[in-house]
Amino acid sequence: MPSLLGAAAGFGSVEPGASPRSVTPGRQRWDVKLVLGRPRTAEILAAALRRVPGITEAQANPVTGGVLVRHDARLRAADIGRIVRRAVTRVAEDLTGAGRQAPARPAAAPAPQTGRGLVVRPVLAVGGGAAAGVALIKGSALTRQLVAVGGVAAATAVVLRKAWHRTVAASRDAAGPGTERHPLLEIVGPHRRRLYRAAALSVACQTAEVALGTFLGWTGLVLIKGEAAPLVSLGLTTASAQLWGLAGLVAAACAAVAGLSYASNLQWRRLGQDIEHDWRGRTYRHVQHLELGHLEGERTSRVAGTLTNDVGQLGAFFAGPANDVLQLGTSLALLVPAFLLLAPQIAWIAFLPIPVIAWLSLRHQDKAAADYAAAGERRARLGSQVINSLEAGATVKSFCTEDYEAGRIDGLSEEVQESSRQTDRSTIRHAESVRACTTASMAGTLLIGGRAVLNGTLRFEVFSPLIGLPQMLLMRMSRLGGIADQYQRTLASYDRVQRLRALPVEEDGGDGTLDPAEVRGEIVLDGITFGYPGRPAALEDLSLTVPAGRVTALVGATGSGKTTIAKLLMRFQDAQSGRVLLDGQDVRDLRRHDLRHAIGFVAQDPFLFDGSIAENIRYGSFGASDEAVVKAAAMAEAHTFVATLPDGYDTLIGERGAALSGGQRQRIALARAILKDSPVVILDEATSAVDNETEAAIQRTLRTFATDRTMLVIAHRLSTVRHADRIYVMDKGGVVAEQGTHDELLAQHGLYASLWQLQAGELAA
Repeated sequence: MPSLLGAAAGFGSVEPGASPRSVTPGRQRWDVKLVLGRPRTAEILAAALRRVPGITEAQANPVTGGVLVRHDARLRAADIGRIVRRAVTRVAEDLTGAGRQAPARPAAAPAPQTGRGLVVRPVLAVGGGAAAGVALIKGSALTRQLVAVGGVAAATAVVLRKAWHRTVAASRDAAGPGTERHPLLEIVGPHRRRLYRAAALSVACQTAEVALGTFLGWTGLVLIKGEAAPLVSLGLTTASAQLWGLAGLVAAACAAVAGLSYASNLQWRRLGQDIEHDWRGRTYRHVQHLELGHLEGERTSRVAGTLTNDVGQLGAFFAGPANDVLQLGTSLALLVPAFLLLAPQIAWIAFLPIPVIAWLSLRHQDKAAADYAAAGERRARLGSQVINSLEAGATVKSFCTEDYEAGRIDGLSEEVQESSRQTDRSTIRHAESVRACTTASMAGTLLIGGRAVLNGTLRFEVFSPLIGLPQMLLMRMSRLGGIADQYQRTLASYDRVQRLRALPVEEDGGDGTLDPAEVRGEIVLDGITFGYPGRPAALEDLSLTVPAGRVTALVGATGSGKTTIAKLLMRFQDAQSGRVLLDGQDVRDLRRHDLRHAIGFVAQDPFLFDGSIAENIRYGSFGASDEAVVKAAAMAEAHTFVATLPDGYDTLIGERGAALSGGQRQRIALARAILKDSPVVILDEATSAVDNETEAAIQRTLRTFATDRTMLVIAHRLSTVRHADRIYVMDKGGVVAEQGTHDELLAQHGLYASLWQLQAGELAA
């Protein structure tokens, strides 16, 4: 890759450090130390990965060191891992080689060009430096001081401009191509008007605070010298009159500061709350519409952390640190011209720490990026392990692995603790460096300004009111470390939120419409082939028909594709070839919501929400009456046990229905599907957790419920389907081995008969 040579100089030895963060079908996330703080290297690595056949998308983020790779589902995860490591190693080797060949060139410098900008800028820099040198050597004292101030301003501008472009590049990597705005502007989004109001109030508040400091300085001047010259022009000639006038001005300024501070803080907090609410709502709505495969491939704790902690951080930055930044900028905008006009002798020393502190803060930001990304990932792993251990309480106790699980949590907690210690050390070191710079500047201002007053080059009337004002600015700058800390957290959170929002959502389908009232329910699978990523085909050229208004059963060995057929009917997945037809219409031509409204579905492991029994039965049919809820529960054989509970249908069942047994949960889920009253119903092992007597009762009620509707029953327990109108026996590889009624299949003495004999306990099995 020749283009690497122009981007890699300055690197002696580069450590690739590539490790997988998460691997799901069709998508992998990697932590790559190589790209941390190196936007150009991140671009090169992403471009190299995109050129690999089978990789559909690659993004590398220099802020977090994260690399996202999306690839063809037919490629194995191990192959993608080898490709990523090989690409990282190749880039690292080229970087190291480039560093040996051209050690003098900066790491981020582009390859030599002949563009106008690359010619004009050096000329201006050399010319400006020469002019500044002449002024420092031959100019007057005032000229030298102004040149020093100009140097401070230029250094500050260079540092801040570099930081701005770096964060824009990081934002573009996080949000995808076409993003040109700074990430903070992307976060504010449609809330610009409130941002402008809050900013205006903050500027007014800071102006009032500077005025208050000036009035207090004049008060000291009156007490020391008997008058303040600026007040004489206002007609206040005596010390008593000036003190009374200053008392009124100070009181008015205090009231203005208090009122404006209250209003500005309120506006900033409301802005933060609006941003948090807006991003959480939009992101959660996006998550709800994700393709099921992507949603199942994400850690639940990671998604929940993004929707809570990361989105909360976006709002928290604007609720606090953003206000501090604006007040700091306002102080600079007011004080720098005041010092240049009134006391240029001390302006350079008063503002000398600014570029130093800015450089320290940005240097801290670059290092903190990797620390916060690593800490966030370790916290996510710890949270995921805690949730898994708690949910697996029965398994843990049955295998006597309590100490093992506690040890695992201790290990992960130690990793989180070490990450936190590392970030804390870096943050505290930065804060103390800033404090040292500000303290040195205050001492220098007092020393140099005092000498200027003593030798007569600076009037005491000017120096006295000004000496207290830089303290306000420097005290705010001492918080710059915390601001940079929060800013970096916000960028890392923004990156995680954007990565979640980049996952593809379900397409609504074609333009075809479906009225559930008109659905007959005939289902045809025509030459269906489907395979999960990285696995053999679950269904291979499968064709079968589910007649309308009949009960059809799917039975067979585990892994024969029975549940996959249900997912294809619900369009949780789409077939790779062939068609799934409902009443002659390809389901891919129908809107997903119309299709799913027409199909009732009870999963093998039904999910119940934290709420009452009635709320769970009524879920999706929110307008159903209490009588309809009770009727559906009775058909699902749930009413008997619900009636024995102290609160009946108002009984709270806890998370995932933890207060109920497995069979009770299945019956509640079955009642929910019955209440939906769809023309097509799919039961995926819907009675596997109930006893034989309850199953028989459910079968009797389902025969009534199945009248004039299509019912597809997936079961391992053959007694569940013995009365079905047609039974399809699935074999390994997703093929139909046999079909017929229960009696017809027994007469064939084939696979179904063997399964029946096995379940019946006959020796012939």
